[in-house]
Amino acid sequence: MLNEQLISQQRASELKVLIADYLQAEPGIPTGYRMQERTKRQQQYILQQLNATPADWENWRWHMRNRIRNADLLAGFLPLSHEEVVDLRILSRSLRWAISPYYLSLMDWDNYRECPIFLQSVPSIQEIQNQDGDLDPMDESKTSPVSGITRRYPDRLIINVTNQCAMFCRHCQRRRNFGEQDRHTGRQQLEGTLAYIRDNPEIRDVLITGGDALMLSDQTLDWLLTELDLIEHVEIKRIGTRVPVTLPQRITPELCAILRKHPPLYINTQFNSPLEVTPEARLACDRLVESGVIMGNQCVLLRGINDDVHVMKKLNQELLKIRVRPYYLFHAKEVRGTTHFITEVETGLEIMEQLRGYTSGLAIPTYIINAPGGLGKTPILPQYLLALDDEELTIRTWERKVLRYKNHRNEAKKIREAIPY
Repeated sequence: MLNEQLISQQRASELKVLIADYLQAEPGIPTGYRMQERTKRQQQYILQQLNATPADWENWRWHMRNRIRNADLLAGFLPLSHEEVVDLRILSRSLRWAISPYYLSLMDWDNYRECPIFLQSVPSIQEIQNQDGDLDPMDESKTSPVSGITRRYPDRLIINVTNQCAMFCRHCQRRRNFGEQDRHTGRQQLEGTLAYIRDNPEIRDVLITGGDALMLSDQTLDWLLTELDLIEHVEIKRIGTRVPVTLPQRITPELCAILRKHPPLYINTQFNSPLEVTPEARLACDRLVESGVIMGNQCVLLRGINDDVHVMKKLNQELLKIRVRPYYLFHAKEVRGTTHFITEVETGLEIMEQLRGYTSGLAIPTYIINAPGGLGKTPILPQYLLALDDEELTIRTWERKVLRYKNHRNEAKKIREAIPY
């Protein structure tokens, strides 16, 4: 017994060494909770500059009306250089952008050029200098059997309900749809998408997205979810939204009362930085979870924002604390104007190596490359299976130890052959 305890203690010491680098780095990773005081100061300044009240701050429609959309207004909050203001004025002629006051308050105003919030929300000259990539790399226009629907898989599809967002992400895969003004999909077109779903009984899973699906009014969401509930073969509904990240005030008790009526309902959001996991985001997610919604996160791997093993681990751990399960880690798509965000695939693989075994399995998403041409999500994994035959397989563990493991293929074959038919 004593010998076993000594072996266990030695193993525990080995595990401590394996996590030492993260424990050293973790205190220096900014999170929404760690930066609360800075965020509150900046919220107060935003309210003063916009002649608003704390009650306004809690009103999501106020945030939408007061989105920051021009260089001069942004320069009232950030110490932009004259050249940056001029560049942003020029960029604004061809690139649509908007930042909710809430999301602006999360930014590091003093060191904005390297801030993940700034990089995701403010246009860069690289968006027009680098024209590599495609406007529609997912070929959504060629996987749309009727207007408003994208279908890539046998049993599920997307309904695109709006181009509106609280904040237009600079890495967005659908930036071609930003347009010059917000617009929702009309009721007549939505009726057409519902008719298509009714006519195709293999569709059991419907994702409502955009733009941001929670930009729709409560009444329209209730109507659309009700119509989907009435289709017998639709088993689950999903909503794609970033408002828990960029405008958590949208998650009102009234909205949650509607969502509660339509189980089973899944919401996938997109937290990309630990800075985005704030008390306000937690309140929004708490309200959703307590309304019966199952929450998942679809992170995008972005150069200069989260392409660091420690930052990604911290992000996923912070998400579990607010009851959001890391679901996908997307390799950034080759969307024209966004390729400066794309990392090497090896970066994503190394992040996955440093998650598996080093943190909770719940905190490990699936690393995904979306195949061009609308051919769907392809998981990309470190190589754990090294060899396989009838007798055994060779595997590599999360610690990169190589070992052999018995395969029962022959035994299973003998059992099947012995069963009388």
